[in-house]
Amino acid sequence: MTALVQKVTEMLEMLPEQDQDLAYQMVKKLLLAWDPDFTRLTPKEQERLNQALKETETISHDQINWN
Repeated sequence: MTALVQKVTEMLEMLPEQDQDLAYQMVKKLLLAWDPDFTRLTPKEQERLNQALKETETISHDQINWN
């Protein structure tokens, strides 16, 4: 968690529960505007994907017996 995210979390915890829900809905709308189809990767997700690709053995399309 970045320092900024931690600060935002601490501020949200100060709010009453109803206002926390409002803040959640606003953030959710921001994320949907940024990535409406949920296809973008965050930097952390990209890092995890890259690591998984390094650790995973892949099989070429030509090596598969499709019959």
